[in-house]
Amino acid sequence: MKIRSMIAAAMLAVAPVAVAPAAFADTDPVYTGRFSNLAVQGYDPVAYFTVGEPTKGSRDFSTNYQGAEFRFASQENLNAFLEEPEAYAPQYGGYCAWAVAQGYTAKGDARHWKIVDGKLYLNYNRKVQSDWEADVPGFIQSADVNWPTILAE
Repeated sequence: MKIRSMIAAAMLAVAPVAVAPAAFADTDPVYTGRFSNLAVQGYDPVAYFTVGEPTKGSRDFSTNYQGAEFRFASQENLNAFLEEPEAYAPQYGGYCAWAVAQGYTAKGDARHWKIVDGKLYLNYNRKVQSDWEADVPGFIQSADVNWPTILAE
């Protein structure tokens, strides 16, 4: 009986530590997924602007930015990103633009994207992107206001 009590006490003591990383995982400045440090799911953020579609990056052309690994399809794209990362990195750290407009974070999916006024935005899925496209300027305005607060919480 004493052993069970000690095990239960140990589990309760460790529980907050085990849960804490998951509770705060969504407030990282760049969305990388739960078990990865890879931004934009490994897609090349520069290629959205140059090729006009999601293009997988390579480990051969990668860099770290804001604590996440960004991959690129070519040295040229990597160089462009290194010169001006804020021009190519997805808005809201790659989190879903619609979710940020609602006041919370959700994963951004590199396959559901849009460039608006020279900035890359990702959405959670096709349905959410469709909802977001109903009022892109309004959702961007709300997300721009919410973003700093979301990260601070």
